[in-house]
Amino acid sequence: MDDPLTAEEKTTLLRLARRAIEAGVCNQPPPDFAGLDMSPRLLAPGAAFVTLTREGNLRGCIGALEPYQSLVEDVREHAAAAALDDYRFPPLTAAELPRIHIEISRLTRPVPLDYRDADDLLTKLRPGVDGVILRDGIRRATFLPQVWEKIPQAAEFLENLCYKMGAAPDLWRRKHLEVLVYQVEEFHE
Repeated sequence: MDDPLTAEEKTTLLRLARRAIEAGVCNQPPPDFAGLDMSPRLLAPGAAFVTLTREGNLRGCIGALEPYQSLVEDVREHAAAAALDDYRFPPLTAAELPRIHIEISRLTRPVPLDYRDADDLLTKLRPGVDGVILRDGIRRATFLPQVWEKIPQAAEFLENLCYKMGAAPDLWRRKHLEVLVYQVEEFHE
């Protein structure tokens, strides 16, 4: 990432995410930005994913792949959504709040990855560096670069991504899919 956030900007976003989660769980309106140090970079358009874990296990993850609002608004929106709207999990409860760990991933703009065939795709992916988006018509799915830690083999990574997209795991071998890659700046509490 060309323009990394400062330690203060990361702290501001993590504080805001925590406040947004607490407000959402308590059925209160989203927190305003009062008292937060708002740098121009936080007010600029940005895309982020907010990942919640409890005791090392995923508890929610929602975000945007393309910027459509300021980074600070994006983090606030997706923090609450990760806590309440991830269809894979029941909404977070107030009792869980102290045990929730927040991770924020600030994304670069996705760029198309040009490849000839399945073998070429495997050589062009950069495990641990690239987040990957697969698209097949209206279906799409993404894995953040952090997922490489759990699925380090590129073929298995793509199979799981196809499954997440609702397709056969070997679709990436049989069909030329649209593939985009991006990088993240990840930070956590």
